[in-house]
Amino acid sequence: MNKEVLIRPLVTEKMTALMEEGHFAFVVNKDANKIEIREAVESRYPGVKIKEVRTMIVRGKRRNQFTRRGLVQGRLSSFKKAIVTLQPDSEQIDFFEEV
Repeated sequence: MNKEVLIRPLVTEKMTALMEEGHFAFVVNKDANKIEIREAVESRYPGVKIKEVRTMIVRGKRRNQFTRRGLVQGRLSSFKKAIVTLQPDSEQIDFFEEV
């Protein structure tokens, strides 16, 4: 069972503000559980100690696009989001060093 647990980090304006408090968000595989997410983050970022993992499934939003032929309706896909809280004595995760 070789599935990729962490798909990408989730960097938004709200999550950037929460990074200072030790909360980091990831888009994860929908089949991944909290234990697998914890192990994947700790193996991906050595020196990081995780205190808590919270998960949620985010529903896809409806999108409308106006074209010459009229209104085209679509939908964004849903995804699973994991918010990882680090212990106070842990190293911090730096998403921007890889860019």
